[in-house]
Amino acid sequence: MSDGPRTLVLGGARSGKSAHAEGLLPDSERVTYVATARRDPHDPEWNDRIAEHVARRPETWRTVEAPAPGDLAAVLTSARDSDPPVLVDDLATWLTGVLDDAGAWERDPAALETVEHRCSELVRACASCPARLVLVSAEVGLGVVPATRAARMFRDELGALNARLAETCEEVLLVVAGIPLRLR
Repeated sequence: MSDGPRTLVLGGARSGKSAHAEGLLPDSERVTYVATARRDPHDPEWNDRIAEHVARRPETWRTVEAPAPGDLAAVLTSARDSDPPVLVDDLATWLTGVLDDAGAWERDPAALETVEHRCSELVRACASCPARLVLVSAEVGLGVVPATRAARMFRDELGALNARLAETCEEVLLVVAGIPLRLR
């Protein structure tokens, strides 16, 4: 278990979860911001969303952009207790990259084993990260059952990952309509 406090901030799309997570860390403080969204030159709307997040960050924050799936765990395990806080935003986009890279969308057993390995690496890295850690993730279990097989798998995988990470965090928040609710 780590010495640094860990916070998991959950919320739906456009709930304010990222802004709330950023607000947990003072503007004057240095922060390592791990941005998991991958830029797509063919999707200007997605790139605009990324730019919106970038514009909100204080200049003193260091950004690590879109690490490869295995690199996120490495970023967390390389942190020291004297390092600035680490904010990871967000785990849903990270998991999407893991599923893409593993070719797991069709539920190939070997690909799903790779996904499980990456998720376990991440959970262990979060549990042992000695720096202050804030994780942002989508809460996907409050809506209707998705209509497609791939969407159901994503919901199930992210829900399971969120539950595993919540076990390692001292604080768990759910942001609904911009209002944080303390779960733990």
